[in-house]
Amino acid sequence: MGNRKQPFGYRVVMGEIALHPQESKLVEYIFQQYLVGATYNTLVEELREQSIPYDEGKLWNKNMIARILEDSRYTGERGYPPVIDREALEKALEKRSAKQTAAPKTDTQKLLRRFSGRPSTARMERQVLNLLNSLIVSPEQLRLPATAPPDRSTELNLQRELDRVMECQPIDEDAAKELILTIAAAQYSAVDSREYETVRLRRVFSGHQPMAALDAELLQSSVSAIHCHNDGSLNIQLKNGQVIGKE
Repeated sequence: MGNRKQPFGYRVVMGEIALHPQESKLVEYIFQQYLVGATYNTLVEELREQSIPYDEGKLWNKNMIARILEDSRYTGERGYPPVIDREALEKALEKRSAKQTAAPKTDTQKLLRRFSGRPSTARMERQVLNLLNSLIVSPEQLRLPATAPPDRSTELNLQRELDRVMECQPIDEDAAKELILTIAAAQYSAVDSREYETVRLRRVFSGHQPMAALDAELLQSSVSAIHCHNDGSLNIQLKNGQVIGKE
């Protein structure tokens, strides 16, 4: 129904206002969770994952939750059966009206937003935590990227030139040093950066304990992007280019 004739949690039975069994339980749950610290955003996330709508065809939002938390009829006023006691309503109203300074975003929340391009949520944080913990428990999931063998022709040509310099007497030390440095640079550039990152990530995850809360330092050192999908799932792209999660 687009416009509710009764507050959420109630229905009319035989001309009398009565509790709606499922909705009234949800009202009670909303008050309980709000009073123990759940935010509007957290409640919206949870309510969207269950099957009971506030209005048919509409997703739960913060305005719907606010209307429930400020409605005195849930205490039994104006002929409505009580769902909560007066004390619960007063505590909810007090919490809503309290002028609290918004808590600053944590480093973890800032990183999640940067990597995903979206505001961080508790669900996103939980999903990323689970994916990174799976790598801590099983770092063998980190795979060396399949790449073509590097082109070492430049390095071989430089080595032959160095051999010729070393065979000439007296040895041109300046030329030999320059060639040695050039060969070292060529060898370094031939190392695939993804291979290096894979080895580094294996070392990082192998030495980390499973996390109860997402570690911002580990997140920053291992993840390059978070890809969120319409169905609520996500995957993470690691710094070696490997994707973990939903493909």
